[in-house]
Amino acid sequence: MIQSIFNNNESIIALKKGLSMLSVKPYRPNVAAVIVPPSYPEDRRLFIAERSDMFDVWQFPQGGIDEGETPKEALFRELLEEIGTDDVEIITEYPGWISYEFPRHVATKMSPYYGQTQRYYMVRLRDIDAIDLCTKNPEFINYKFIQVDQLSDVMAHFKKPIYEKVVNYFLSKGYL
Repeated sequence: MIQSIFNNNESIIALKKGLSMLSVKPYRPNVAAVIVPPSYPEDRRLFIAERSDMFDVWQFPQGGIDEGETPKEALFRELLEEIGTDDVEIITEYPGWISYEFPRHVATKMSPYYGQTQRYYMVRLRDIDAIDLCTKNPEFINYKFIQVDQLSDVMAHFKKPIYEKVVNYFLSKGYL
């Protein structure tokens, strides 16, 4: 078996007992935001946005961590770049890095990366009116807030296990 681990903005494949060869597959370091509205905790809906480059594909805002940037710095930068505001309060974060591989059609576009290793933050938006998808390089064309139980109906299929793991963790801890 192999296991992805995160170290100094690089993803490394580590060997476990029984393997004699090391296979290196680079994973892109990334942050993602599970956004709740300003009326949280009374309102526990989740923000999702529709990608501009794929029809009817919805996701949480996310993006790569730049060289020399901390995950929290990347979180605020990515929110500003993708939804036009970084005016959020961090409520909590998932306690580790989660990795997944891209489907073939995405991997080609994201070369040389085979997938992403992500840090998830749950954040409360301070002002819904501050959302502006007309950014310098728009990644989203629409957004909405949905109930947690609606998430599996709209998420990208290859992200489903990751989203379920993160959301179930936040549910189990009483955040959602």
